[in-house]
Amino acid sequence: MIKLSVNINKIATIRNARGGNTPDILKAASKIEAFGAHGITVHPRPDERHIRYQDVFDLKNTVKTELNVEGNPTASFIDLVIQSKPHQVTLVPDAPDALTSNAGWDTIKHATFLKEVIDEFKKNGIRTSIFIDPIIAQIDGAKETGTDRIELYTESFAINYNKNPEQALAPYKEAALVAQKLELGINAGHDLSLENLRFFAEQLPFIDEVSIGHALISDALYFGLDNTVKMYLHQLNPSYL
Repeated sequence: MIKLSVNINKIATIRNARGGNTPDILKAASKIEAFGAHGITVHPRPDERHIRYQDVFDLKNTVKTELNVEGNPTASFIDLVIQSKPHQVTLVPDAPDALTSNAGWDTIKHATFLKEVIDEFKKNGIRTSIFIDPIIAQIDGAKETGTDRIELYTESFAINYNKNPEQALAPYKEAALVAQKLELGINAGHDLSLENLRFFAEQLPFIDEVSIGHALISDALYFGLDNTVKMYLHQLNPSYL
């Protein structure tokens, strides 16, 4: 079964809107795990507008499944990851003022930098993943960096899904098959939802993990967090009850 890692940035956004500790992201993370999710994802940004650096340390001591920390590998982010030692770090090339992640790495242009960063994380026993567009040359470049996994940036799939699902998925299927041949682990994320997730998972059943935040937390407002996590798990595996 493809694993589900739930991004809880939006829960932290609500907390930060009023100050204090409501909602409690540690309690939310524990509930999400108890409801069946396989991991928790956070993406701390320099301005700490949702997840704060301290949250990462607190979550590392709370999460019992897998903690995935995403971010642009600046000096402060690298220090955070090495000190907190999450199970996985996902490198994302977003600008400090980016509203959300909007592009994958150019693994050819930034090959030397990525190799150095990934080597440092792997020395500390942290699994690495590179956020990447479904472009074959970039998949090949990712392999050369020494990364353990890639994370396919799925916004384009989500945007084009309603027009032509097969066509929207085609570059992702091709990229995933190349990554599989290169023995790279494969994650995926960005704008995956209850609407498009089952088709994605049925066509790419060999990927390792999807990371979903905005859609899942939004759906939880209507269906409740417990029901929503189970609904997403059911999309990944229709036999899941």
